[in-house]
Amino acid sequence: MRELLKIEDIQVFYGPSQALFGVELSVGEGEVVALMGRNGMGKTTTIRTLCRMSKQKSGAIQFAGQDISKMPSHKVAQLGVGLVPEGRRCFGSLTVQENLVAAARGGEWTLEKVYELFPRLSEREHQTANTLSGGEQQMLAIGRALMTNPKLLVLDEATEGLAPVIREEIWRAIGELKAGGQSILIVDKTLAELLPLADRCVILERGKTAWTGKPDELTPDIADRYLGV
Repeated sequence: MRELLKIEDIQVFYGPSQALFGVELSVGEGEVVALMGRNGMGKTTTIRTLCRMSKQKSGAIQFAGQDISKMPSHKVAQLGVGLVPEGRRCFGSLTVQENLVAAARGGEWTLEKVYELFPRLSEREHQTANTLSGGEQQMLAIGRALMTNPKLLVLDEATEGLAPVIREEIWRAIGELKAGGQSILIVDKTLAELLPLADRCVILERGKTAWTGKPDELTPDIADRYLGV
């Protein structure tokens, strides 16, 4: 498996406060990696740093064979990092179709294919995003990221706060993306759904990579130590 993303020993500060103390992780082509940890352990900061919305003080980030450590965020997106941010952040005054088309770049993913993945979006294509439910907005955010035809899809809190029936639909879609060979870095707290889809897990503890392994190596003791409340 060829390596698509490699993050090495990144350290990030917010003013005088250090948020990351040496995060290391990688994602191979076609691999699904679960980024895990309790709240406040650095998952979102790691994603923000990958997408160049936060700047690291030290360490290196390689993506698709290029050093992106000093690139602006729009260049990283153009290279093929598609972000579904925590909180969704759809363009509320635009319709579903307009949200999707606004982000589109040529490739495999088209409006028709997104509608096939999420039929609800097809039914609501002329509604504005601010009239959708939270779950439908999450589908729209995923569809919008896919319309950029990313090499790596990054999902921050993929199903947080969603109704069970919507979560099932999101997990079903992520399973289809995995089956299609999409590389995915995903943050989510619902281990029952996340672990069967993940090829590897990376756990952060206090801003540092604390454990890396396959889902079947994540014992109850490790889960309790790093993920328990």
